[in-house]
Formats: sequence, structure tokens, C-alpha cells
Amino acid sequence: MVSQSSSVGYTIMGKTADLTVVQKTTIDTLHKEGKTQKVIAKEAGCSQSSVSKHINREAKGRKRCGRKKCTSNRDNRILERVVKQNPFKNVGEIHKEWTAAGVSASRTTMHRCMQDLGFSCRIPCVKSLLNNRQCQKRLAWAKDKKDWTAAEWTKVMFSDECKFCISFGNQGPRVWMKRGEAHNPRCLRSSVKFPQSVMVWGAMSSAGVGPLCFLRSKVNAAVYQEVLEHFMLPAADQLYGDADLIFQKDLAPAHSAKATSTWFNWPANSPNLNPIENLWGIMKRKMRYARPKNAAECHYQSNLGSHNT
Repeated sequence: MVSQSSSVGYTIMGKTADLTVVQKTTIDTLHKEGKTQKVIAKEAGCSQSSVSKHINREAKGRKRCGRKKCTSNRDNRILERVVKQNPFKNVGEIHKEWTAAGVSASRTTMHRCMQDLGFSCRIPCVKSLLNNRQCQKRLAWAKDKKDWTAAEWTKVMFSDECKFCISFGNQGPRVWMKRGEAHNPRCLRSSVKFPQSVMVWGAMSSAGVGPLCFLRSKVNAAVYQEVLEHFMLPAADQLYGDADLIFQKDLAPAHSAKATSTWFNWPANSPNLNPIENLWGIMKRKMRYARPKNAAECHYQSNLGSHNT
């Protein structure tokens, strides 16, 4: 049966119909005024049960919908502890250890719980393996330079070598694909036993970047001195002119050889002390998605990346 209210329109009597915004406002207003549910239902043009449910819902808040969780807070704490103990385990290994702790849940449920806990699978960052002596040198260097001003840092020209691989290893980029596209050439990543690569020397400062030097042989003291003469000095002239500067390099064997010992020294094995490492990282990410096919394209992409960075 359908009846018409003089104030709000049509309401399905005998069933709990969806309340309109006007009806909800009317119910809230009359309820605050202390009216009975019977009076409110008559004024709002809806059933008394609808009024009751709306009032109770507003008082308690809407209950959470959906299926009840099959894991407890204790189960989630165990899962988080298992993951943190060894974050390099795969899903199968984590699930095996989790169920061994007395938790009964599927791998799908476990994966969803890991996501709820904030875990996600990513390519790990890489850092240098340092011994205690190297750590102490890094700390001493950082303490010595912590009060340097921005003006002092602008005088430093940072330099370093970096290898760019044409075929990326197991830690290469992931790819978005649909089901059945696993062997689509567009989604495949090339793999070779001995990936082709190029070694590049570069320099940068607050004034900009210097020219790249592509090294075709192993870097020894003689090769490094040629780089200094034909690339470092022109870069210094380009970036600083006649102004004073501090030339930075690390203590790689070719850099610390007696023939080059007069140059500025830097703590050994300390890539994160050198901001040019960040520049190498940006260039590698750009080249990774450009996917050069040979050394010539790698040279081109490296030069292009250095100018666009």
C-alpha cells in the first residue's frame, strides 16, 4: 500500500524504505525536541520502525559491514614479528612459519593481513658493506663537516665513476601485465650471463655538471690521471672559472695511488657522503626504462640523462 504525506511525499508503508535527506532531518529535529517516535513517524511520513532504526544508528554509529575477520590481534602480532625477523622471506616461507605458530589462515588471508600491517613487496635498496674502521672514518668526516655553510659546500666539485649495465639483473624494474601476457615480448626482460656495461666518470657541483668521460679500459692510476687532465680540469674551468674550488674523490686504488696522492682525499667506501651518487641513481632509473640495446645507445642515453637531470 502506498500513502502520501502532506509534507514529504511518498513512503512505502509496512516496509523499511530508504529515508530521504528531508525525512532524516525531520527525524533528527523532532527527536531533539523530545517528540515520541510515533509523532515523528507521522510528521516524517515513514514507519515508526524506520524512525527507531535511524535514531539508534545515529546514536551508536553505523556498524561495520562485511565478513568478520578470521585472524585476531595476536595473530597479526605474530605475523608482524615473523616478517620483521627476516623480511627477505617469500610469501610461502612466511606462511609456513606463521601457521607453525598456531595460526590457521590461508596464504591469501596472510597476504591481506600483511598489507593491512603496512607491508608491501619492493625492490630493496643497496648499501655498502662497511667495517668498523670505515664507519669511524665516516663519522669523523661528518662531524668535521657538519657546521659547513651552504657557501662552503658550493666550492666542492664532486666526482666519481659509475657502471651502467645494459642488461639489468634480478633487481630490475617490475612490469604491469594482464593474465596471459607473461611471455609477451613487451613484458619480457632480457637476461645474459655477462651483461654489457659501460664505465662513466663524471663531476658535479652547485654550479652544474661537467662532461661525462666513458672509460673503455680498467681504471688504473694512469687512466685516472688522463681523466683528471682531459675532463676534470675542463669541468673545473667550466663550473668555476678562476674561482677556488675543492676537488672531491674517494680513496679507490687508482685515486689513492702515489701518482695521484696530491689530490683531495675522501673517506673510503662512502657513497652516501657523495651527492653525485644521487645523480647516478637518477640517470640509472631513466636509462632502466629507456632500455638501451647496445653500448652506443647507452652512451647516448647517459649523455641525455646527464643534461636532463
